[in-house]
Amino acid sequence: MLRKKYLIVTAGGSGTRMGASVPKQFLELDGRPILRITLEKFLEALPDLNIITVLPEGHVNAWRQYCLEHDFVCPQRLVKGGITRFHSVKNALAHVPDGALVAVQDGVRPLISVEKIRELFAAAEPVPALIPVLPVTDTLKVLERQADGTLQATGESVDRSRIYGAQTPQLFHSEKLKAAYTQGYDTLFTDDASVARKYGIPLAFMEGERYNIKITTPEDLILARAILQMPGHGRA
Repeated sequence: MLRKKYLIVTAGGSGTRMGASVPKQFLELDGRPILRITLEKFLEALPDLNIITVLPEGHVNAWRQYCLEHDFVCPQRLVKGGITRFHSVKNALAHVPDGALVAVQDGVRPLISVEKIRELFAAAEPVPALIPVLPVTDTLKVLERQADGTLQATGESVDRSRIYGAQTPQLFHSEKLKAAYTQGYDTLFTDDASVARKYGIPLAFMEGERYNIKITTPEDLILARAILQMPGHGRA
């Protein structure tokens, strides 16, 4: 029997790096807020998803009002974000039952394909944790910042063929991820996979998508708009 499907969308950040008047998840892309596009992708892929959207406390009512005024029909539980991403996800997990399949998605990754979403959920059923990754293509350097602000090589080398970048959604058996989130907060928790790994949950991996970028800077927004102009990436 397949597990019931849950989606936690983390959109609780302030987006200071974007330099905009509102958090980046509410900026418009293709005439719609980035957060809306992200949610629409998952609803199209899996209409039976149970969605939990984590928002900054000061924007919960504004998002609720937006959905009403713009006829955005998305059954979702709205949860207030915490002081870090870790605390935001922990808040959302309180509303996820054991025995489910839960995905955690960055609200500002709106360009993932419907096909990849379905592929990830299907592959995650038999494993406790599934993480989409992409190989790093840049040449990597290990540097140290000096007192005067300059960078200096350490002499260490990095084998690029072994380095991969993690994406979202990251999928878990809910009882496993909930157990991992009983740990105390650690500054090394940069995503859900790092929380699960420290708890001892084995991780499985699947190739992600090159265009599944996280929009965090003005340059990212320009790139996302360009991607949406490509065949197959804009509105249906």
